[in-house]
Amino acid sequence: MNKLEQEVKSICEEHASNYDGMDDFISDLHQGGCQSGLIGSLCYYSDTTKFHDDFEEEIWDLVYDTAKEQGINVTEFIASLNGSENVGSLDQLKNLLTWFAFEETSFRLFDNK
Repeated sequence: MNKLEQEVKSICEEHASNYDGMDDFISDLHQGGCQSGLIGSLCYYSDTTKFHDDFEEEIWDLVYDTAKEQGINVTEFIASLNGSENVGSLDQLKNLLTWFAFEETSFRLFDNK
């Protein structure tokens, strides 16, 4: 398990304790994503840019691998992410990639659907 996976697992487990289990938490994450404010520590650019910088290598590996799985290049993949049309700065890009990485890692670790 890499550093990103360890951090996401820890955050998810902490949040799931306020639910009827991990499945309910992951269901909420599916519905609203990070943009809903569900993960309070990833709401503000100051938080998401720090998260990106802390896990930059793992995030970009995930972006690359996911793009490859989908048979598209990294630029096309990033452009396909929900919210990419609003990216106009480096902080906004880091925010977008942080939310993608958190959600995708959570789903890969805990989504049994």
